[in-house]
Amino acid sequence: MARANETSSSRAGARRGGRRGADRARPRKYTRVNSEVVDYKDLNLLRRFLSDKGKTRGRRVTGLSRKHQRQLSIAVKRAREIALLPYVGER
Repeated sequence: MARANETSSSRAGARRGGRRGADRARPRKYTRVNSEVVDYKDLNLLRRFLSDKGKTRGRRVTGLSRKHQRQLSIAVKRAREIALLPYVGER
């Protein structure tokens, strides 16, 4: 009996793990911008990737590559530091 439970749980674990939709190509928002480097002075671009609360959206939501997501986070931090962007969003 215990063996039947192990196999059903191992199958369920295998089903849950792994990459979901890996064969489906997700359109990248950043490639439509046609810019190679994210600049902290480009506020219109930065605001596209911020939520209404002021948080940066994740890679799954934005569709950015790891490199561009890192550039985005650094640009947002720099823009906040010199008061181009607020730390918190609208209340």
